[in-house]
Amino acid sequence: MSLSALSSLPGVLPAVASAKQSGVAAGGSETAIAAEESKTPASAADAGASGGANDPVLLSDEAKAIVRSLQARDQQVRAHEQAHLAASGGLATGGASYTYQKGPDGASYAIGGEVSIDVSAGRTPEDTIARAATIRAAAMAPADPSGQDRAVAAAASQMEQQARAELLIKASTALQEKVANAYQTSDDPASRPNSNQDNLQSTRINAYA
Repeated sequence: MSLSALSSLPGVLPAVASAKQSGVAAGGSETAIAAEESKTPASAADAGASGGANDPVLLSDEAKAIVRSLQARDQQVRAHEQAHLAASGGLATGGASYTYQKGPDGASYAIGGEVSIDVSAGRTPEDTIARAATIRAAAMAPADPSGQDRAVAAAASQMEQQARAELLIKASTALQEKVANAYQTSDDPASRPNSNQDNLQSTRINAYA
């Protein structure tokens, strides 16, 4: 199952108006922090904006405007995903993957992408708290976090709160056990002073005074 939120890129002409930025696609214990989805998925090869056609293409002014929009989109998407990767702290399960759209000039431009990170809890509450902080940082790393990026960050914050609650319960239980043990020790006759024996010794001393 995956979740995605899409928003159109301002300034893109109708020919490429379907290029959209997504935030996150989630599934299992991994979340894809992404700018993904397009009207037409392009080649799976990472051709990028530099992979133009072999033959020169004469472009109309309208086509040139489309190319400029695609170039800007390509740069935006790549910067977005690289920001996620740089802040993932080793939780990324792979590199960034991209979807492409071929422009009027024959080049393939990245119009969407994603970075998958492991969002599972840690083995201990302390570990979970640290992982949640990394996940949140990775989700919010881009200058323009999407709605889904923010959703991942919120989920990480919730996971951290749950882990902190577990720590509080653990500390409270330990304190209760400590107090209970202290009461048991104070109620143990063997731990009390032998007052009767002390009084008898005092009486004997007074008798011979």
